Amino acid sequence: MLRPQRYKAILDYFSANHPEVETELHYSNPFELIVAVTLSAQCTDKRVNMVTPTLFEFFPDPESLANTNFDVLFPYISSISYPNNKTKHLIGLGKMLVEKFNSEVPGTLEELIQLPGVGRKTANVILSVIYNQPTMAVDTHVYRVSRRIGLVSGTANTPLAVEKTLYKYLPKAIIPKAHHWLILHGRYVCLARKPKCPSCEIKQWCKTYEALKDKAMELDEI
Repeated sequence: MLRPQRYKAILDYFSANHPEVETELHYSNPFELIVAVTLSAQCTDKRVNMVTPTLFEFFPDPESLANTNFDVLFPYISSISYPNNKTKHLIGLGKMLVEKFNSEVPGTLEELIQLPGVGRKTANVILSVIYNQPTMAVDTHVYRVSRRIGLVSGTANTPLAVEKTLYKYLPKAIIPKAHHWLILHGRYVCLARKPKCPSCEIKQWCKTYEALKDKAMELDEI
């Protein structure tokens, strides 16, 4: 199957079967989302969602983060991975939002990546989810799934290379949804260690599954 055919088949499936899809992080405004995404680095959304209700109760805006200190904030996120660094990042993020961006979450990649703890992936999430821009945040799930199912070739071996390839082939209007489709597929079906190929509903278009079937046929013929 050629790559354009694979894209069309997989996108048609997701569009028909999962037309409404969104982040699993809980938030009610752009500030809460950027905090939640910052906390989610190398941590599950489930764990972040357990922490943020209390966190947002006591730190509901950039000003509250900017005016706190490490010892006060740390206990609220101590169960999150890398809490020391993330505590420092959140305080710095609050201060920069207040001092440089009038307490508003900015809407460009160049501005977002200036914020402490915000890299390209986090910035792309904000641009996609909040501002509905055609940006592709490549986390471990998007990286793994897009390469495994054949949307991206094996030579695209960095997150940026994967991002650029997906951006090239995906229709711009569908990129915000495609980001979530790939994440959720990787989170619940195309697992890193034990992918659920038998129950995968896009396996007929998956490059890796095709190779496994061909290999099995060769073994049967021996």
